Amino acid sequence: MLVAHLAIMLRTSLLTIVAIAVACSLHAQQQASQPTRKFVGSAACKSCHQAAYNGWRQTRMANVIRDPKVHPDAVLGDFTHDDPARTFALDQVAFVYGSRWKQRYFEKRGRDYFPLPAQWDIEHRKWLPYHVPDGADWWTPYYGKANTDRPTGPTCDGCHSVNYNLATREVTEWNVGCEKCHGPGSEHVAHPTTKNIVNPERLDYVRGNDVCMQCHTQGRPVSLPVHGEYPDWPVGYLPGDRLADVWHLEEAKLGTQDFYFFPDGSAHKNRMQGNDFVQSNMYHREMRCFDCHQVHSNRNPSNLIATGNQLCLGCHTKENPAGLKGTVSEHTHHREGSPGSQCTACHMPNIAQTLAVKTVGNKHDSDIFVSSHTFRFLSPTLTETSGIPDPCIGCHKDKTDAWASAQLRSWTTTSPWRDAN
Repeated sequence: MLVAHLAIMLRTSLLTIVAIAVACSLHAQQQASQPTRKFVGSAACKSCHQAAYNGWRQTRMANVIRDPKVHPDAVLGDFTHDDPARTFALDQVAFVYGSRWKQRYFEKRGRDYFPLPAQWDIEHRKWLPYHVPDGADWWTPYYGKANTDRPTGPTCDGCHSVNYNLATREVTEWNVGCEKCHGPGSEHVAHPTTKNIVNPERLDYVRGNDVCMQCHTQGRPVSLPVHGEYPDWPVGYLPGDRLADVWHLEEAKLGTQDFYFFPDGSAHKNRMQGNDFVQSNMYHREMRCFDCHQVHSNRNPSNLIATGNQLCLGCHTKENPAGLKGTVSEHTHHREGSPGSQCTACHMPNIAQTLAVKTVGNKHDSDIFVSSHTFRFLSPTLTETSGIPDPCIGCHKDKTDAWASAQLRSWTTTSPWRDAN
């Protein structure tokens, strides 16, 4: 019996070894038969995808970073008048970054770019200091305290370029080009098929959203350091991969407010749309970012596929269990067409900070906020208990949280347990 048992074990082990050898051989053959995909730049896409290319060229995605010597019209800051907040001249600026809420300025020293110490508040048209304080972003302890100690390569450039190389500081192209979302395109350019290029529309909802979340999330690489540095972007990620293999999202400490989160887990700052979104029912119902955003078009703000309530009501119909049961104004208790009757006023309030500069005490000058993406309704009671901004008071600035709670409790068409508690 013992001999027979040993013989069976030996035979099983030999079969396992053979199977592993065959699998390794097949894997090696597959790798040998598949040429390495390379980045070729967005211009290579134009001839076949001219409409998408021309639309994308007009978007902010395609114009995040610009050289003021090549594009003098990209400079939004006032360099003609002296200002104590701005201690540098335009001829020091190698790149301008941003064109919607704020504009920042990078200088080049050696092979690296560094942020200059002032930013332009586009809405209020004024200069403000720019410096990431200690205890803010997770990476600050790993670099010096001055802007001149903090190269944008590891802290910014991986999201503002295609194929940024930490070792060489080289890119295939600056800005969010085609291959940032579709992956290396050399095979597709040589032999165009749907099988040799990534189309986020054809990915499962996790990998599809990961394409956007590679930059629209706050997190850190799974393994640190990376090439001796501490990058604030997912080094090694390519569209179609699982982002979680290389990127760990910042975790909310419920009940505590910090640089990243409000006490309920909603994002406290910009560039955290993905952190919000993965908490939402929308995400768990397998919605994708590009179900609402069209990055090949600049027709609507934020690259939205439609504007106003039309965007939301296209899906939230009366036939949808999550749709309206009456009119918009009956649902919102605001006059139809008014700011308070917009779906986003309550379900996507502007609470994530994109620009803030402390002036006196805890007061801020030039506070500018962008939309939350949890799609949760934030009640006034939550504001009173946790300090989360109250969407009602965001519009009714002359009122109090207590007033807002009383108003909600007076509504008889909605649940008092959900809206006012």
